[in-house]
Amino acid sequence: QVQLVESGGGLVQAGGSLRLSCVASGRTFSNYAMGWFRQAPGKEREFVSAVTYSGRSTYYADSVKGRFTISRDNPKNTVHLQMDSLKPEDTAVYYCAGYNTMYYIASSSPPNWGQGTQVTVSS
Repeated sequence: QVQLVESGGGLVQAGGSLRLSCVASGRTFSNYAMGWFRQAPGKEREFVSAVTYSGRSTYYADSVKGRFTISRDNPKNTVHLQMDSLKPEDTAVYYCAGYNTMYYIASSSPPNWGQGTQVTVSS
């Protein structure tokens, strides 16, 4: 059974930074793409970023491109999301997601989810 545990959320002022981490267990981490999604109050969950199994290719939603950076540390079974230049509209619960493929496929929905971590950006 795949388990994903996020950490690193919190309250930050606009323009600040946060780094989210997600530790995975239950399968061979380095074989699968990983991603981050978020859900703001009253809105649907949306894609934020993804990284392929090797870490060589990364993908971002237009709303975070240039401000967020996804990375992974396969020996530590961890994926990170570095969030810089945060805006109030980035406020949401952020979820770590594990795909069942090596590569990110935009049309696929990851089957594995963490419990989420709250990010609040004040203006």
